[in-house]
Amino acid sequence: MTRAAVPLLIVLCVLIGLSTHMVVNCGDEDDPDICSAVIGFSPLRGSLIAFAYEGRGRIALRHGDFRRAIADFDEAIHLNPNRASLYRDRALARRQNGDLELAIADYDEAIAHDPKLAAPYHQRGLALAAKGDLDRAILSYSTAVRLDPSDAQARLDRGLAFLARGQADDARADFEATLALPPGKDARTREAARAKLAELSNVEPTRLAGPRR
Repeated sequence: MTRAAVPLLIVLCVLIGLSTHMVVNCGDEDDPDICSAVIGFSPLRGSLIAFAYEGRGRIALRHGDFRRAIADFDEAIHLNPNRASLYRDRALARRQNGDLELAIADYDEAIAHDPKLAAPYHQRGLALAAKGDLDRAILSYSTAVRLDPSDAQARLDRGLAFLARGQADDARADFEATLALPPGKDARTREAARAKLAELSNVEPTRLAGPRR
């Protein structure tokens, strides 16, 4: 390599490095046009450009544009079908858009790609509960709790599912377990658990005797 080629190579490496940074992190800004520019003009293509679609999809998701988010996550998954977070993001957009069956299928895919992460089990439980499938929701919540015993929201949501099924003792146990966890950034969750325990204490025992039919 000649001496004259060295500066050119350094500049090229810097440009590629800057381009890679923009591709991967464009979603950190709250401006979808940055991601759109990256998608249109970045010299980096292939699976790496999936990060730009993902970033633009997350911006759309934050702004409640669920259909746009889904479309961008579709493109990201097409380019990089092996990232669990993409399925989880699309599942959230689909759940917020009311597409519960599709959301559940995406959570299944996210879990298949990363079965040790608690969050998609919890989120799948929310989708199943919204669909009225409380049995499967409770199973999904239970896995989330097993994988992350410190997740107060997962315990609260499982308690709510138990309560909806008329299983007051199981619900009470989850609400009490929620309050027994060390306090953190979950003040609302703890308050909700406390309120549900208060409701249960005011219900006549005969109403708690058996499951709803």
